[in-house]
Amino acid sequence: MGNQLSMLCKRIRYSIVSATTEANSGHPSSSLSAVELLSVLFFGEFFKQDISNFQNPLNDKFIMSKGHAAPLLYALYEAAGVLTHEEMLTLRKFSSHLQGHPTPELPFVDVATGSLGQGLSIGVGMAMGLKQKTTHQLLTTNNQVLLPRVFVLLGDSEFAEGQNYEALQIASSYKLNNLIGILDVNRLGQRGETQLGWDTETYKKRVESFGWNTVVINDGHNIDEIQNGFHQLLTTHDQRPKMIIAKTIKGKGFSIWENKNGWHSKPLSKDQLFVAIQELGEIDKTVKGEIGGPELTSLIQAAISVKKPSYPSFAHEELISTKEVFGKTLVELGKQNENVVVIDGDVSNSTNTDLFAKAFPNRFYEMYIAEQNMVSAGLGFSVLGIVPFVTTFGAFFTRAFDQIRMAQYTLGEKVNPQENKLILASSYVGVSNSMDGASGMALEDIAMMRSIRESTVLYPSDAVSTAKLTSAVLNQPGISYLRLTREKLPILYDEKEEFPIGSLKLHYCHSRERGDDTKYDAVIIAAGITLHEALKAQKILEEKHIHTVVVDLYSVKPLDSKTLLTLVQKTKKIIVVEDHYEAGGIGEAVLSSLITNDQLPTTNYSVTHLCVRKEPRSGTPEELLHYEAIDAEAIVAALS
Repeated sequence: MGNQLSMLCKRIRYSIVSATTEANSGHPSSSLSAVELLSVLFFGEFFKQDISNFQNPLNDKFIMSKGHAAPLLYALYEAAGVLTHEEMLTLRKFSSHLQGHPTPELPFVDVATGSLGQGLSIGVGMAMGLKQKTTHQLLTTNNQVLLPRVFVLLGDSEFAEGQNYEALQIASSYKLNNLIGILDVNRLGQRGETQLGWDTETYKKRVESFGWNTVVINDGHNIDEIQNGFHQLLTTHDQRPKMIIAKTIKGKGFSIWENKNGWHSKPLSKDQLFVAIQELGEIDKTVKGEIGGPELTSLIQAAISVKKPSYPSFAHEELISTKEVFGKTLVELGKQNENVVVIDGDVSNSTNTDLFAKAFPNRFYEMYIAEQNMVSAGLGFSVLGIVPFVTTFGAFFTRAFDQIRMAQYTLGEKVNPQENKLILASSYVGVSNSMDGASGMALEDIAMMRSIRESTVLYPSDAVSTAKLTSAVLNQPGISYLRLTREKLPILYDEKEEFPIGSLKLHYCHSRERGDDTKYDAVIIAAGITLHEALKAQKILEEKHIHTVVVDLYSVKPLDSKTLLTLVQKTKKIIVVEDHYEAGGIGEAVLSSLITNDQLPTTNYSVTHLCVRKEPRSGTPEELLHYEAIDAEAIVAALS
């Protein structure tokens, strides 16, 4: 086995340098440092994967957290016969599936990586999700649970990212003994030495201090030592997550690169490649690596219960916040669908997800105050086909924007996007959040979530719309965002009302009929809490003989541009009012939708955008809505 692996490592090194030179791009030196580590993992009978069926639920999972080492991942699957050498030579070309960082465009890649520091958190979610699946999937052999494992390759440079330490904490807390990290300590980052260099003992102490079981490999290129390290770690039957910490050499195998700074993202020229290949010695390009399949080849799976949607009743309520309704609706969804889980960041008694935690404690995951880890872990659940509702205050999602941004490249590439979704739900948004002051007010969140390429952004205004939209996102692919309000609000809609995603609701003044020929003095567009202000203003304006139609734009994205255009063609004035900053919110969503339509009138109409323009402060919701000029009084003034 040792000689076979040594020959495989030579072949893999040859593939890495050949492909990156052909591309004149890439990160060969970072790929070379982990060749032995991953060759032993993949071909040394530790990693179990059915390469004839990458969707086999019994497969182990692998995450290349140091995504710039993608050439190594591709070379491993070339050695396994999944890719050809000709395909390897298309690396980073426009028409190639082998992108600069791994994406799920390839069947053996579960998550897109490349923004450093996120892989371990995604692994946390996948390890949790695999354990979750054992509640309704029987993975047994000899009367023992057979649990697929999650392996994550980490770079020592990215280990400076704080998100890794969020992941270390939560993995230990949840006893994720099916999560195995592999830390490639090659000493050199992009511009020089890392903080700890080759100090593997300090890495060991830090990781163990979080409750992990570790093994240090002093020579990360010694196949026997690596095999012994994996065997020692993977045969330890305790409840701790595990990590290999290996001292390696960046650029290993080629003297031009070995342990030399300044080569992080530089491939060899063709002349340098010729010399380097001679240095490798004899290469057997026919030698193949075999990835062993899972111990079980079939799965006994109980059907996941999915029942007809039902909603909590609010007939007895006069005032109720949308965040409260969200919490109650989650409980109903939990009853209907065993595939729903809730992930919260230490605010469940405010987001009202504590109701779900009480009803389904085994499907509620407390992630504490670590939002970046929480969002990435949610993605880990999602790629397994589990539906995660990830909840926190709206302002706190902004610190996890990179994690949300990266998630789109995973969910946008999945073969069946209907099965993979990530639902983010925030409460305590806008200046109506009030007393906490500016630091607790999400005023950028709509812009943030609209910027995600294929996201869904929903902003319900009352109990009925919240219940219906919370249920609707279960069938929405990709990333969905629910913006929820803290303040108790009146119920506007009958419980039989439906709220299709991509539509809107119209509220007419009493003195105007709803016919196609009806003209209006103004269209007022709002959502959430400002919808209630718009409806108050509508009544006052009607007394002044100013006739309006109020639009409940509950679906901010996708947006019903066709109906909006029809309304605009019947009026001279458009008012958009929102509890959000000017840039990127509802106002810009409306204008963007209208301006791209060639049927839009070019004269005789005006647009007024009422939004948060002043620096907010603590106060009551009423004071702050008035201060920012987004209340009923401001709407009336804009039309009087």
